Amino acid sequence: MLKSILTAIALASVATVPANAAPCRDAKGKFIKCDTAKPKPMKCKDAKGRFAKCGAAGATPVK
Repeated sequence: MLKSILTAIALASVATVPANAAPCRDAKGKFIKCDTAKPKPMKCKDAKGRFAKCGAAGATPVK
């Protein structure tokens, strides 16, 4: 009984590995580097040089 449960758990864990690897492949199926970098949030400053919301009047994006 215990042996069959452990076998079922092992098979289930092996079956989930290819699903996680799929996003790191290109259209031809070759492995590529996964892009995990998050885009940096945009910051804006007003005319006086203080940080402001980017939707505010007179706010300009800062690099």
